[in-house]
Amino acid sequence: MKAALVTAPGATPVYADFDEPAVTEGAVRVAVVASALSHVTKSRASGKHYSASGQLPLVPGIDGVGTLDDGSRVYFIMPEAPCGGMAEVCVVKRQHCIALPPELDMVTAAAMAIPGMSSWAALVERAKLLRGETVLINGATGVSGRLAVQIAKYLGAAKVIATGRNAASLESLKAIGADVTISLAQEKAALDSALQAQFKDGVDIVLDYLWGPSAEALLVAGTVAAPEAVPIRFVHIGSVSAPTITLPSAALRSSPIELMGSGMGSIPLPRMLAALQQLFDAAVPGGFAIATQALPLSQVEQHWANDAESRVVFTTGEQA
Repeated sequence: MKAALVTAPGATPVYADFDEPAVTEGAVRVAVVASALSHVTKSRASGKHYSASGQLPLVPGIDGVGTLDDGSRVYFIMPEAPCGGMAEVCVVKRQHCIALPPELDMVTAAAMAIPGMSSWAALVERAKLLRGETVLINGATGVSGRLAVQIAKYLGAAKVIATGRNAASLESLKAIGADVTISLAQEKAALDSALQAQFKDGVDIVLDYLWGPSAEALLVAGTVAAPEAVPIRFVHIGSVSAPTITLPSAALRSSPIELMGSGMGSIPLPRMLAALQQLFDAAVPGGFAIATQALPLSQVEQHWANDAESRVVFTTGEQA
């Protein structure tokens, strides 16, 4: 079969022949239709992600969509190593597959899964969002953040505050549910003032995709301006800006901030899959939109470094 193949640590995958994996007990064969190019897929392929196995050669792709031998359309996650989702065929534990709603097209499902799950699971599983609460999304102009705005509104947030650097992208968020937008590109004093004004009005949940200086600013603003005894659930999801922060001790001592993470390992896999099923079931009724660029898997080498705002999805076979 054809697959994207990584043969050395940090190497760009090449389109090559690879032996089709054998089906093992408790697993199913999936004829892959599409697999998205996510940050976690690239990080695992490079060996830098905490969940990377280090086994080489390998086929990248932590998830994807495809069909089972009986024709069922499924989303799958964590296929059996070393053959990931960027291949014509992979083998997946049966319990790692979930059915796709008939009205949801497969390329959209592949594009939406990881970025959509990041906010759905954070809001439902970690922060326990209640209808009518206020959600601040730090780093809302990226693929995941834009979905987070839509999902927060769908799940009942009364007010969504979005931060980001790209002025045009930030402005466009108002059309998909953002009630307030705050530029991270402004001077520190102005940014601190804008954040403190929002926390003074009340922020229940922060979804943080950036970490780094903006996360520090948010934690301090919450400490300074949040109403007394109103807990802020701060959920860290991604580290686009920086892998570390300097956390003032007063941020934890002087306000009821609940600092938590959301990602692989923080949520049991069965509950993560349940969150994904809920996401897929809501995608069409909720009108969730995600910019998607579908490309044939044969172009994986040319587009592996693609950091465009649209979600790159590699397709296989006749679907390419």
